[in-house]
Amino acid sequence: MTTRRDFLGSSALAALTGATIFSPSGQAQSRADDPRFFEAKDIAEAGFIYGLPIVMNYAVMYEYAVDRNSGQFKAPFNQIKNEPNVFTYKDTAIVTPNSDTPYSFVWMDLRAEPVVLSVPAVDANRYYSVMLCDGNTYNYGYIGTRATGNEAGDYLVVGPEWTGSTPAGIKQVFRSSTQFSLAGYRTQLFGPSDLDNIRKVQAGYKVQMLSTYLNQPPPRATPVNFPKIDKALAKTEFFEFLDFALQFAPPQSNETEIRAQLARIGIGPGKTFHFRDLPPEIKLEIALGMKEGQRKVDEAVAHTGKAINGWRVSGLPGDSAHYAGDWLKRAVAAQAGIYGNDPEEATYPFTRVDIDGQEIDCSKHDYTLTFPAGDLPPVNSFWSLTMYDGKSQLLIQNPINRYLINSPMVPAMKTNADGSLTLYIQHKSPAADNQANWLPAPNGPAYLVMRLYWPKTTPPSILPAGEGTWQPPGLKRAVAST
Repeated sequence: MTTRRDFLGSSALAALTGATIFSPSGQAQSRADDPRFFEAKDIAEAGFIYGLPIVMNYAVMYEYAVDRNSGQFKAPFNQIKNEPNVFTYKDTAIVTPNSDTPYSFVWMDLRAEPVVLSVPAVDANRYYSVMLCDGNTYNYGYIGTRATGNEAGDYLVVGPEWTGSTPAGIKQVFRSSTQFSLAGYRTQLFGPSDLDNIRKVQAGYKVQMLSTYLNQPPPRATPVNFPKIDKALAKTEFFEFLDFALQFAPPQSNETEIRAQLARIGIGPGKTFHFRDLPPEIKLEIALGMKEGQRKVDEAVAHTGKAINGWRVSGLPGDSAHYAGDWLKRAVAAQAGIYGNDPEEATYPFTRVDIDGQEIDCSKHDYTLTFPAGDLPPVNSFWSLTMYDGKSQLLIQNPINRYLINSPMVPAMKTNADGSLTLYIQHKSPAADNQANWLPAPNGPAYLVMRLYWPKTTPPSILPAGEGTWQPPGLKRAVAST
């Protein structure tokens, strides 16, 4: 999903520019309860790492479900938006776009009552999934081929404090840890000619409030005044947004310490954080803490997972138990690619280098990727390899309009005498008899992402991510392009 690597950057110090050091009453704020010198920096650093996924999620929710003029708006809360599109080089809004599984989105407001998500019967050969991700960026449940099968069904999504009974007809109940939550649908596309079938599947995705499902009068939710957020505001008012979002996220047992620390600088339910009203030395400490927190996240993203034959393999996303209070791990998952799947649902090896650790540059070299006979990516559903421009991480224009190679394409490909499969990764067209195996590359640096949907759990397997018995083969440099 959306990669926001430079969403906040490291310019927290800019927040100090022009900020007043007085309260609205004109009096300097009392310092009796302020943290000691350097304590505020440590709290801000830990709070930034803890809060980064929460603020990032709020920014996406605001664009997709609140601000109708954002240019990214999908639909109001509790309404589904289907996107039956084939991403091409013309699509530039989201980096590293997924061309395997068109999306549908529902942002859910669970404050007044639960939401019922209904799915149709889906052909057994077509993979689909509905990932439930809350405001803490925890993947707290799945509906779909792997998790619940391809049969039709009704599923109930409830908020953190819901205490009602499960109605008849509901197959499963999923509980969000926050009052606002996202359902992200992925529906497998077999090719451009499959779009009409995708539309038929998506037309069967239904969303309704529990009161509608039960034919009862609906309760009323209190209106919310959502503060505007954008990239610039996220830098200068980060903790204001975190303070706002936390009112919809009841504290969990593993948050006691971090919530208590945040409360010391005025952040949390029942508190109101205003950076502009803080004493100047506390402002400086908070800005420095944010900058150090961002540095630590950036460093961890660059070294995430395990290096295998030039690929980075990791299993970052998951539920609350998966992160177990490791706020840095959660922040890395969000910054590397917010709303990524659990590794059991999909695992994503990625690379910018060949097997020798040299940067992939298709203006200078051609490359091959060879899967030994019987050693294709081990999945229960399907796998793909997608090519992106190494600088922009966008799909690239090419003469055959091919942006990926996936397992449904393999039967039409040429295999070697020993049964192995070689993919030709290069800018210019290979020899005519190798064109079926050609993945067009940019005329320069390249970025490749492998997607393994529903990876097998018994050997050979990529799971546990980075430690499994199956390893992706490395790219090998061929002759120089002419």
